Amino acid sequence: MGLGKQAKTLSKSQVEMVYNYVGSLRHGLRNQTVLLLSVRAGFRAKEIAHLRWTMVLGSDGEVSETINLTNDASKGESGREIPINKGLRSCLIALYGKDRVQRGFDPHTSFVVRTERAARTSPQAVVNTFLRWYHDIGLIGCSSHSGRRTFITNAARKISTVGGSIRDVQMLAGHSSLQTTQRYIEGSSEARSRIVDLV
Repeated sequence: MGLGKQAKTLSKSQVEMVYNYVGSLRHGLRNQTVLLLSVRAGFRAKEIAHLRWTMVLGSDGEVSETINLTNDASKGESGREIPINKGLRSCLIALYGKDRVQRGFDPHTSFVVRTERAARTSPQAVVNTFLRWYHDIGLIGCSSHSGRRTFITNAARKISTVGGSIRDVQMLAGHSSLQTTQRYIEGSSEARSRIVDLV
């Protein structure tokens, strides 16, 4: 397969660098939540923009262990249930604590990602925000899709260690086709270098 124009994936140290940087900006908690929805849950820009609190909360009104992403908040029929990463859950709990006391807050209609001027953001604004963050830090070839590719790649590399398969990664990504999931996965040059000495 030739080299395409896919967004580059992020290393662990790069994720930490971006996380620390966006946390230092205005609305740092919201920014960190947006980043982790991308790199720890594999969300598309549209899914980040359309995520409502009701999809995050359990029946007890507290942040759940899973996100129930509905089809209308996703692409096509790719709504799905995603277990929440511990770091992401901590951000969501803290953000929910701030949002729930705001005037007019309703978990059924209020969006997780808000702006200063509006009760929600747009997918394009999310795309632009990621581009600005990566540009400011000096990361080249990264976009709002970098986090999603990073999530899918990392999940694919580790899923067998917990008894899962690439089919589970496909379900986490919300892809209708396994081939689509496979196109998202970044190969490992280090692994390729090691394998040639074993064959």
